[in-house]
Amino acid sequence: MKVFDRAVLADVLKQGITSLKLDLNEAQVEKLLDYLALLNKWNSVYNLTSVRDPMQMVTLHVLDSLAAVPAFAGAQNVLDVGAGGGLPGMVLAISRPDMKVSMIDTVHKKTAFLNQVKAELELVNVTVYTKRVEQLEVKTKFDVITSRAFADLSDFVNWSGHLLQEGGRFIALKGTAPAEERERLPEPWKVQKLEPLEVPGLDAERHLVFIQAETSK
Repeated sequence: MKVFDRAVLADVLKQGITSLKLDLNEAQVEKLLDYLALLNKWNSVYNLTSVRDPMQMVTLHVLDSLAAVPAFAGAQNVLDVGAGGGLPGMVLAISRPDMKVSMIDTVHKKTAFLNQVKAELELVNVTVYTKRVEQLEVKTKFDVITSRAFADLSDFVNWSGHLLQEGGRFIALKGTAPAEERERLPEPWKVQKLEPLEVPGLDAERHLVFIQAETSK
C-alpha cells in the first residue's frame, strides 16, 4: 500500500475543488479525506477499487465524482446504483448534506464498507441497500438515479426505472458514452443531454449522460 500522506492529498484535493469552483467548507474537505483514508485502508483487504495509490484515488475517484456534483443541483433524493466503494454516492453525500443519498450494491463487503463510512463520518443523509436494484422497493421514489461505470445504459434504465419518480431523470457517469449505447435505449427513455466533464489532473474523456422519459418533457 502506498503511503497515505494526508497533507499532500489535501493540497491536491483543495486545488481540484477550487478548479471545479465548488463551494465546500473545511469540514467537508476533511470528510472527503476521511473517506479517502477509509477507502485506502479497506481496499487492501476488500479490493474495493483497482486503484492502489491514494494520490490516484484523489483524481480518478474523488475529483472525478466531484466534477459531477453541479449536475445534481436541485436534486433531493438520489440513488447510486452499483455504488461499489461509494462513487459517486459518498462524494455526493458529503458535498450535498441537504440531499438524501441512497446507495445499492449486491456485494456484501462493499455495502459493509459503505455502512462503515456512514457510521464513522456520521452521514445522516445516507442509506445503504444490499440487493439487486431490480428487487428494490421504496416508499418514496427518487428524483435522480445515478451510476458510475456501472452497466450498459439500457440495462441501467431497465433495471432501475421502476424506482424513478415521474419527471425524474437518470444521470450516468461515463467515459466516452458511445453513440450506439445511447441509441439502444428502450422507449420511452431518451438521452436529453451529453455533457463533457473536465476533471482536474485527469487527461481522459469523461461525460455525463442525462436520460429522461420523453413523456416527462
